[in-house]
Amino acid sequence: MFSQAQFGANAYARVGVETGIMGASPHQLIVLLYQGARQAIAQARMHLQAGNVGPRCEAVGKAIRIVESGLQLALNVEAGGEIAKRLNSLYSYMTKRLLEANINQSETMLIEVDGLLATLEEAWLGIAPEAARMMAERASAPAGSVTR
Repeated sequence: MFSQAQFGANAYARVGVETGIMGASPHQLIVLLYQGARQAIAQARMHLQAGNVGPRCEAVGKAIRIVESGLQLALNVEAGGEIAKRLNSLYSYMTKRLLEANINQSETMLIEVDGLLATLEEAWLGIAPEAARMMAERASAPAGSVTR
């Protein structure tokens, strides 16, 4: 079924992903979640076009888990205020649309959610310099001091 080379390549890829996660900042972890969800949606689209029901369902399920258990659970609605509340609603909408896309076999709905995720990923990448600056300030602050 799988050759030793494929098995080795997959193991190498897993180590690369795990290493990337271990060394990632909180900001970078969110980027990885956006990328993972978008990759799962791309796989779902590919399986939808090929008529592969089982793998399509698995890919959509993975995208839903990333949105719900990764992006949505990472929100701090109290500290994040209105933006976090809106993101929470948007993530709930995305989850609903992914489920509907799977049930209705709708590539249009998958494309819609991918577009929403792409927009959020782009915005998140846009604040990377500010996030890095804040992390550096926290890391250099004396113990017990408060930074912005």
